[in-house]
Order: sequence, then C-alpha cells, then structure tokens
Amino acid sequence: MTTDPLATGLAGLAAMFVLILLQVPVGIAMGVVGVVGTGLIIGFGPALTLLATEPSAAMSAEGLAVIAMFLLMGNLAHIGGLSGELYRLAYVYLGHRRGGLIFATIGACAGFGAVCGSSVATAATMARIALPEMLQRGYAKTLASGSIAAGGTLGMIIPPSVVMILYAILTENSIIALFLAAIIPGLLAVAFYFIAVGIAVRLNPDAAPIGRRANWGERLRVTRQSWAIVLLAVVVSGGIYSGIFTVSEAASVGASVALLLTVFRKRLTQRNFLASLGETASNTGLIFMIIIGASVFSYFATLSGLPGATVAWIESLGLPPIVVILLLQVFFLILGSIFDTIAAMVLTLPFVYPLIIGLGYDPIWWGVINIVVIELGMITPPIGINVFVLHGMAKDLPLGTIFRGVVPFFFADLARLMLLTFLPGLSLWLPDALGWL
Repeated sequence: MTTDPLATGLAGLAAMFVLILLQVPVGIAMGVVGVVGTGLIIGFGPALTLLATEPSAAMSAEGLAVIAMFLLMGNLAHIGGLSGELYRLAYVYLGHRRGGLIFATIGACAGFGAVCGSSVATAATMARIALPEMLQRGYAKTLASGSIAAGGTLGMIIPPSVVMILYAILTENSIIALFLAAIIPGLLAVAFYFIAVGIAVRLNPDAAPIGRRANWGERLRVTRQSWAIVLLAVVVSGGIYSGIFTVSEAASVGASVALLLTVFRKRLTQRNFLASLGETASNTGLIFMIIIGASVFSYFATLSGLPGATVAWIESLGLPPIVVILLLQVFFLILGSIFDTIAAMVLTLPFVYPLIIGLGYDPIWWGVINIVVIELGMITPPIGINVFVLHGMAKDLPLGTIFRGVVPFFFADLARLMLLTFLPGLSLWLPDALGWL
C-alpha cells in the first residue's frame, strides 16, 4: 500500500492512456486502472467491491435509461424513412439556391440530430441519403462530403443529445437546463454553417450547381408527407419543454411514437426491428461500460487527490481565468480529434469540472462549451471520427478530400466557439429566463 496517493494517481493516469493507445476499450481501461489504483491506496479488498457497486449503481440509475430510449427512437425513425422525408422537406425549400443541396443537408442533419441525438448516426444516415444526390447533381466531392461530416456534428449540440445527457448525469446538473442552454448555440451552428457554405460557393460557383426551384404545390405536398418527423419532434421536444414529460418519459414516448409510425407505414419487419434492437443494445452497452469505468476511475482519482492537485497547480500559475478556458479548449480540440466524443468528455470530467467550478464559471455554460469544442474535434485531423465514418460509408472518397471539404465548416465552428466563450449569455439566457438556473 503506497504512502503517496498523488504519485499513484499520476501513474494511474499515465497507465490509462497507455492502455487506450494499446487499443484497450476506454471503459475497461478506466475500470482496470481505477480498481488497481484504489487497491494500492486503500487495499484490494475495498477496491474489488467497486466492481459490484459501480455497475449496480449504473444499471439501476433511472436517468441513464433515457440513453437507450433515445438511441432506439433514432434507429426506429431511420427504419420508418423519417430521415429521408426530412431531407426532401429541406430540399424543396432550399434546393433552388446555389449550394441548395448542401443547405438541405445541413438542415436535415439538424432536424435528424434533434430526433436521434447522435452525431455519428446523423453523419452515417445523411451519407446514405444526401451524398449520392449531391454527387449525381455535379456537386464537388470536397464540399459535398465536408457538409455531411460537419453537419453530422449537429446531432451532438441540438437537443436531445446523448452526450448532453451524460454530462448532466455525471456532473449532477439538470438535463433540461442543459437542453435549453444548447438551443441558441444549436441554431447558431446551423446559421454559421449556412454562412460558410454561402462564402464557399461564392468563391467557387462550380462546386455547387443551382437546382430546380420547386413550386408551392410541390412544397405543400412534401410538407404534408413529412408530418411524421414533425410530429415526433414536437412530441419529444414539446413534451420536455412544456413540462408535460420528464426527459425519461419523453424518451420513452418518443421511442413508442417512432415504433407506431414505423408500423403505420408498414416499414417494420422482424429483421429490421431486431437489427434496431441489437444496434441500440450494442451502443447502450458500450456507453454503460464507459460510464461504469469512468465511475471507478473517478473514485480512484478523487482518492488520490489528483483533481484537487490539478486545480491547485493551475491556480498557482496565476493565469487569468479566460486564458485557462482557452487553453482547455485547445486541449479538448486535440483530445476530440483523437478519442471518441463520449470518451474524451468522460476521461477529463474528474479533473476539468472541479477546475471550472473553482474558477467561478457556470457548469451549464461549460457543458455547452465542452460539447461544442469536442464536436469541433470530430472533424479535425488526424482522426476526426465523423470523417472516418463518412469514409467508411463511401470508400471511394479519399480522406484528404473529406478533410479539405470540412475546412469552411471548421472555421465556422471556431468562430461560433469564440462567440459562445466570450458571450456566455447566449447559452445561459434561455434556461435562466425559464427558471432552470
């Protein structure tokens, strides 16, 4: 048993990153280091009890059930063809403009992100629906692929979002407050992306041909055909913000409505239903494994005094708080480009969250900033998980082509991040006005 918990904490942190670099799943790496590190500090008898208490606590937490329900809702919505209808709806209103298909893709990403809550799922879905349409109509591969990779990140910031739910649960903050805080930043994301596309197509008109203008009869017909996706979004979001449903209830009702819509449209088969259940179970299990591992590691980190030492060390540097925030953003940008989104956030919460609170910043505001900057990392080299997802869906698109395509969106995200950083009221005004702060 060591007499220096802090040294054990530092060694454990290094060991965890080594295990992750060796391709050990993040949840398992955190759990193993947490148990071994706790054992070295207080003994292996108490440490091994974590393997029983933490999984039990995670599996019995009612708040975490919402993750599975939102994932299931997104999968069922895709089976029901709702994502395709959403894309057609955006296209009939925006397709006649130069770059209209890209505007439609971003709008559809925002809408589908509000339904499924997952960035990777949004990017994968739009790659199947929007990419062939854009390439067939002569759009440049760079801009077409970049818009999907970047647009997919909207699934993380536009509520309901799985990552937001995790942040709120792990930091014991209100899920609804975080959802409300993300509404304006989410709308800003769409607006900034539209501006980026407008500049890109003005500089290179050949990259995005002008499409056919739909008449109002066609627009009304497509709008009527898209009633299902509108209904689902209104039931879930409207139910949450009006107070009719709790977040958990809204997730369950949303999954039920998505199932009924899929049955009503005769799109549900035994095969795709079981496939959606399997995918939901697989993704939920992965998230729960990360949560359990993070809980064990967080216990060890707290026991070692590492979070407190980190806060004390940064405070001793005498840097202005805003400089610390900007340095953290650079750190998360690098981390988000290497690690999975959830892993990047969960890995750092035990150290960063106490620092943010110690500097006097609002935890809801930081939740939005944290998610936005990790979202930016999802399209940043060398990894950029959304870029790799798109490459996996369309293997004839080189990675370099996709990364060049995300450049306008990267700068749009960077501008939005700075705006949200220096104007925290953009995130906090709505939850404060509605009494959630």
